[in-house]
Amino acid sequence: MASHRRPKQPSRARVTVLTTAAAAAVAFSANAANAAPSAKPSVDEVKSKVDKLYEDAEKATEQYDAAKEKQEQLQKEISTLQDKVARGQDELNKLRDGIGTMASAQYRTGSIDPSLQLFLSSNPDDYLDKASTLDQLSSQQVEALKKIQEKQRELAQERQEATDKLKDLAATRAELGKKKQEVQGKLAAAQKLLNSLTAQQRAALQADQERASRASERSALSVGVGSGRAGAAFSAAQTQIGKPYVYGATGPNAYDCSGLTSWAYAQAGVSIPRTSQEQANIGTRIYSVNDLKVGDLVFFFSDIHHVGLYAGNGQILHAPRTGTVVRYESMSTIGGPFMFGVRV
Repeated sequence: MASHRRPKQPSRARVTVLTTAAAAAVAFSANAANAAPSAKPSVDEVKSKVDKLYEDAEKATEQYDAAKEKQEQLQKEISTLQDKVARGQDELNKLRDGIGTMASAQYRTGSIDPSLQLFLSSNPDDYLDKASTLDQLSSQQVEALKKIQEKQRELAQERQEATDKLKDLAATRAELGKKKQEVQGKLAAAQKLLNSLTAQQRAALQADQERASRASERSALSVGVGSGRAGAAFSAAQTQIGKPYVYGATGPNAYDCSGLTSWAYAQAGVSIPRTSQEQANIGTRIYSVNDLKVGDLVFFFSDIHHVGLYAGNGQILHAPRTGTVVRYESMSTIGGPFMFGVRV
């Protein structure tokens, strides 16, 4: 006979848990259905972010250039010091050989060589003073010993200077590596953003660059003519139009902003510093655009991280940033305020 027992009813607690879970699942499903998919950034938003990354990269580039220049200068100074130390050591050895010859001569005659006592003395300076006073050394020996002591002190000072510069060089190399990594990081981030665009969006950005190039060509028709060495520097820079911007580059195949200006002036026979911040501190400052002349250096942004050559009519000739080439551009489109010009 089959059992007719009623099925066991779920407890009130179990019903509450199941009901709550079901409600949560329904709510989650509704929210998921209503949630809008995350919108991809627009071309303008990407361009704005990329431009900011390029600006940051240019700041780091100028710092990289400064560290690189310091490294090269330190290497030259260290090389000079090391040569001086080597020559000084050779001179010291010859002086010591001379004292040795004197000692040998005195030994053969049976006399006691005071110079040997000098080297055995715990205080050579004090011994030398006493020996001179007591007339225990010949004037020739005294002079030779003084030269040895002077050369020893000079060598010790030069060795310490070389050691300090080597430490400074190591720190500069570390800073150089840090800045290089920072520049590369900014450029990689910018490229990642650009890669996130569709082919159509990338084509639109490319069209913007082509319009900028055409605008640069039109500007060439209205630029002024320079005179003197500034004019010669400007003429040299004009021959580089179309060369790509590459951070740390000083030509002749590529340039960064201060690399172009320093190269251009070098062609005019004028040596100017490597970085924009250093270039800002030479010559006469000009704060009004109306007072600028063709070939004057022009500086932008409050930290002076960008420089170009004034081209007349509110135009500059410069190496703008990564992804661009040496070109003319209106000062109003640089992206940062004009700070001042410098007449070299």
